[in-house]
Amino acid sequence: MGVEIKESRVSEEEFDRMKEFVREYLVASVENEDEGGRMRWYPWHSAEYRFNHIRNVVELAAEIAREEGANVDVTKVAALFHDIAKLDADQDVHAEEGARVAREYLESHTDLPDSFVDEVCNCVAEHSYQGDVGDLALETQCLIEADILDKVGANGTALMLLRMGYESRTHMDAAEMVERVLERGNDAQDRIESDTAESIAHRRLKRVQWFQDWLREEVAAIEDPDYEE
Repeated sequence: MGVEIKESRVSEEEFDRMKEFVREYLVASVENEDEGGRMRWYPWHSAEYRFNHIRNVVELAAEIAREEGANVDVTKVAALFHDIAKLDADQDVHAEEGARVAREYLESHTDLPDSFVDEVCNCVAEHSYQGDVGDLALETQCLIEADILDKVGANGTALMLLRMGYESRTHMDAAEMVERVLERGNDAQDRIESDTAESIAHRRLKRVQWFQDWLREEVAAIEDPDYEE
């Protein structure tokens, strides 16, 4: 049985160094691949977007961990490394590759105990798990829930609207595109276990639903001048 870690072991300065390493790794992943890398013509597969997503997941995962009684440091560090290999590894192995990179960094650049490193790497390796998140360690559950939540709020909506251009759609299709975010969010809610994540999901989806209703009202009015609510 591993050693239970309760006290914080990662300083703010140490975490900042980890963030810089992750950012530089993502940028290098893009620069080192031919023709801009895998699917780099989609902005959400850029180093800038991926790092922003990671930072969002770190904040969400930490919030969930604090409220649910998980180890916040383990959760935050795992969230920081969870998508580090997303741009230079195949989707089906990026979690395992990310865990390898995380272990290499943590063992060579920090004095964190082996038990801490093991917990972080297990979280990273399992964050793409598609089964019941309740079967996993609480820190991994917090990470998975945070990863889901970043795709179902304002970020998910903005990216889906941006996607209209790549699908040669006009603003008339905006409400339909937002429906995809709602569908994704409703599916995601089925996987969420913690009360904290469920509350966040509910708030976010309520706002997305309000935005979709607004689009339907105003875009319909533009499309049909005789439109009446």
